[in-house]
Amino acid sequence: MVARIFKPAKTAMQSGKAKADRWMLTFEPESPITVEPLMGYNATGDMNRQIKLSFETKEEAVAYAEKNGIPYRVFEPHLDSRKKISYSDNFKFGRAQPWTH
Repeated sequence: MVARIFKPAKTAMQSGKAKADRWMLTFEPESPITVEPLMGYNATGDMNRQIKLSFETKEEAVAYAEKNGIPYRVFEPHLDSRKKISYSDNFKFGRAQPWTH
């Protein structure tokens, strides 16, 4: 029952960063998902898969795991290396290449 501590990525449907600044603690799956034969639903006996805890900081999540004796792995977030520019920067006066139609 190993826990993952990570910072979730921004979803594709978001333009802002709501709920992307918190750290999550979830458990890694212990058993695979099986198909229930009668109805065809996905089934599992692993109830820890449903637990998702959120914390303000990574240190809070680590402290919670250590306090409760939960083995954990921390996954650091990937930094975005792209330069952030705004739409208005396309038309600014001191631009390196002049804007044309």
